[in-house]
Amino acid sequence: MTDAVLPELRASSFASDDAKARIRARYRSETRFRFYGLLAIGLTAMFLVVVLADILIRGLPAFTQHWLRLEVTVNAAEIDPKGTRDPAEIRQGDFQLLIRDALRAQFPEVTDRRGRRSLDGILSSAAADGLRKRVVADPSLVGQTLDVPLLLSDDIDLYFKGIGTRIERHPGRGILTSNGTTGDVVLHSSSNDFAPYLDAIKRALSVRARDIRREADRLRAIVSKLEARKAELDRASKIGTLSGGEYPALVSDIESLGQNIKTLDADAAALQARFDAVGSDEKLDETVPSQLVAINGGLVKITQLGNSTATGTVLLPLQSTADAAGGTWQVVSYLTPEAGRRVNDREVGWLERLKEKGLVERAFNWAFFTSGDSREPELAGIRGALVGSALTLLVTLVLCLPIGIAAAIYLEEFAPKNRLTELIEVNINNLAAVPSIVFGLLGLAVFLNFMGLPRSAPLVGGLVLALLVLPTIIIASRAALKAVPPSIKEAALGVGASHQQAIFHHVLPLAMPGVMTGTIIGMAHALGETAPLLMIGMVAFIVEPASGITDAATVLPVQIYLWSDLPEIAFQAKTAAAIIVLLVFLFVMNGTAIYLRKRFERRW
Repeated sequence: MTDAVLPELRASSFASDDAKARIRARYRSETRFRFYGLLAIGLTAMFLVVVLADILIRGLPAFTQHWLRLEVTVNAAEIDPKGTRDPAEIRQGDFQLLIRDALRAQFPEVTDRRGRRSLDGILSSAAADGLRKRVVADPSLVGQTLDVPLLLSDDIDLYFKGIGTRIERHPGRGILTSNGTTGDVVLHSSSNDFAPYLDAIKRALSVRARDIRREADRLRAIVSKLEARKAELDRASKIGTLSGGEYPALVSDIESLGQNIKTLDADAAALQARFDAVGSDEKLDETVPSQLVAINGGLVKITQLGNSTATGTVLLPLQSTADAAGGTWQVVSYLTPEAGRRVNDREVGWLERLKEKGLVERAFNWAFFTSGDSREPELAGIRGALVGSALTLLVTLVLCLPIGIAAAIYLEEFAPKNRLTELIEVNINNLAAVPSIVFGLLGLAVFLNFMGLPRSAPLVGGLVLALLVLPTIIIASRAALKAVPPSIKEAALGVGASHQQAIFHHVLPLAMPGVMTGTIIGMAHALGETAPLLMIGMVAFIVEPASGITDAATVLPVQIYLWSDLPEIAFQAKTAAAIIVLLVFLFVMNGTAIYLRKRFERRW
């Protein structure tokens, strides 16, 4: 009877509307689950791409460096006045004077003291080091004229890389005439070529006026709160309550903020009036975008701008006062005002002239990998951090690899199964989840304060990171040992091998791919750690690379941390570039782990 009824019940239950609705609901639920999974993967991939793209965009400029190639005369009177050709004497020569003279020869019109100081600032403080090494190595070069590449300063390097301000160049349409070649000149255009730039300046004035009004309104809100508090104190004083020293401070703050508000309102009104005066000429100062005109081989900085006429100061002398036809001259707009740039308009003229002469070169920045840290961004490199990271990881590997494998073998194969063993296993698993800074505090208390080991040394860093990585290696090694089929060990024991021989001769070799994978992943984790190393003092400014594990050193993550806190814009690119190097090392180590697992993995 049961066999006869069940098919009918089963058929009727699946064919009912309720059963079909439940099936459709399960299908919809499965579809939603797949969609959520794909959405999670897509969001993760999008965030990863955004982060990597941002790091690459910021860091790639640091891998190149601009140089200025000049003909430098090695003047014997400055370098070797005694004529001894002694390398020790030559090394003490003033090579910086030689390169300054070579640069000033490119701009003979710069005769004022301030201009010469700015011109000298184009070059790095270490620009003469290459020339000094070259002449010291070959004293016969004294008295000759050499073609020398000179390192530019960080601000100039950023300018040539287009970092710091956006530059727009627009060719002129009409005929442009100038009434002079030097000093203050008047430029006249036949086609109102300056009208668009005048409108842009007026719009910038309107934006500034709006921002100033917002700041004034913010201060008014603060004054309102202070006046309300002052009124409370006035009422309290009438019933005998003392206000202490708060009342005079409130009065002073209200008066000071009131004066600031009046000044801001006046500034905003003046800027708005200039904006409302449509078509009137505008005086350009360092607070508005700079407008430069390149005409007849020279460069003019506009100081007053109209629709068709502009007054300016010559930065680079014009070759003539001949009329410039449309398309032969151009307006160069620097959208960041001069007050907000590290390179002023006069220096811009010099740099553009050097670039036109083909004296500026761009090359790969090998110094980034071969130099140590420096306060000068153009001289800073990661060699010291790389050496420190290598020594620290070497100490970590030497300590944690044998100890971790031995602990894993003992716990997995030899330790008795009792409460003590279970307690050890639980604590090892818990240590893998302990915040890394706790290991730094442990290293500070034990290795530095108690044992007296040298501060900021790879030895101490390696000890701390070994404690951090050891639980990961033990857990990964135990998992690798468990993955080996028990039949391997049983077969070895069956042919007369001891327990130790079975483990070390048969099980461990087969588990080594998993052990090495866990070790590499643990070392990659150690390579990226910063917090525990900061606790043991590896945050010092280290210029020279460490020569041993007890010398003062820094590591790559700490170097990134130090650079990220510096105000110079060039260090932002250095920071991103160091992150790229660190990510490359991490990718290589993780890729190696994946390769070893795939290469030596055996499927049972």
